[in-house]
Amino acid sequence: MRALPDRATVRFMPSKLNKAGIRLRVFLDPDFAIGPGKAEILEGIRETGSIAAAGRRMNMSYKRAWLLVDTMNARFQQPLVETSRGGRSQGGARLTETGEQVLAHYRRMEVKAAEAVEEEMREMRALLRDMSEQK
Repeated sequence: MRALPDRATVRFMPSKLNKAGIRLRVFLDPDFAIGPGKAEILEGIRETGSIAAAGRRMNMSYKRAWLLVDTMNARFQQPLVETSRGGRSQGGARLTETGEQVLAHYRRMEVKAAEAVEEEMREMRALLRDMSEQK
C-alpha cells in the first residue's frame, strides 16, 4: 500500500453525507491545506456553474465562498476556477482542468484514507456505549 501524502491529517468528524467517518485535510505546505470545505465548494461550482450557488448549498456567504476560490486560485500554478462576468443571466464559474485534477486527487485520497482506517474505526465503534436508549 502506498503511503498517504506528507502531512495528511485525518479528522474523525462527521460530514454532511457521512454521519460517522473521517474527514481528510491535506496540508500541501504549512500555510495551505485542502480539506472537505474546499473540495465541496469545487464540486458545487462544477455542479451549479456559480460560486454564489455553491456557497449557498453550504450555507456559506458569497464573500466566504469567493475567498476560498481566490485562495485556491492564488496558491496553484494554474487557477482551479475560472469566472466570467455578466450579471445574473450571463456570468458564471467553472472548474478548469487543474481544478478537476485537484478535486479528483483529493477525492481519491479520501477513499484511501478511509480504507486505511476502516478496521480501526470498526474496532473503536465496538467500544462505544449504546446511546439509543439514552433519549
